[in-house]
Amino acid sequence: MSTECEEIVLEYLTTTVIGEKGQVTVPKRFREELGLDAGAPFAVLRLGEGLILLPQQQRFEQLCRRVSSTLAGAGLEPEAVLATLPEARGRVFARHYGRTASKRPARQHREPRRS
Repeated sequence: MSTECEEIVLEYLTTTVIGEKGQVTVPKRFREELGLDAGAPFAVLRLGEGLILLPQQQRFEQLCRRVSSTLAGAGLEPEAVLATLPEARGRVFARHYGRTASKRPARQHREPRRS
């Protein structure tokens, strides 16, 4: 993973309005540059009196970089983290469904039907 900082561009292009149904139009230039199509999911973050719209894919990629950086900084290898998953899943399951549910026999997982 690269430790170089990406250049962050803050650019004011235009203003937009909120429609009757709460819809906001993202200027065409930004949609094209960011590769956003109709229906692209966004996270809406409130920052004081302002809003930040962050494409979900970008948010996911940022989260992945942070997790990767944190794990690397702690000296953890991917295999070590993966090895902890079965126990962690068991704890989460027990917390959500109770200890008695965790003693039930495992359900058989079916393969999806192919068309």
